[in-house]
Amino acid sequence: MSLNTAEKVLLSIAVIDLAGLILWIGVCLHLAYSKMDLMLDHLKNCPAIRSRAPLQHGGPWGKLLLVGGISGLLTFPKFHLKRGELNSEDLARFPAPLKRKLAVLQWSVIGLLLVMISFGIAIKSGFL
Repeated sequence: MSLNTAEKVLLSIAVIDLAGLILWIGVCLHLAYSKMDLMLDHLKNCPAIRSRAPLQHGGPWGKLLLVGGISGLLTFPKFHLKRGELNSEDLARFPAPLKRKLAVLQWSVIGLLLVMISFGIAIKSGFL
């Protein structure tokens, strides 16, 4: 069985997407194990973080969920400020380089998941 050029391109995109998701998980876990205390200290007045803080004791999966929640709060602050889930003073005090890393992580996982969902829809519809 030989793959034509289009199939090779699609396979390459799928493999890169899967590798990107695995890399994303690794980066999030690294941040969780190295910067979790710093993140929680800076967001100690946020109701959304106080309710999610016990996840830090939930092993790698809990830490991954907590980092994802924090990155979602910091990437879309207006939404969470309006709903009262994020404290504006905590947001202002949060370190800018770490905030930027978390925002890049959030947007990259959104992009990677959109690529994966697009592939799934294309396969289900018979396009691929």
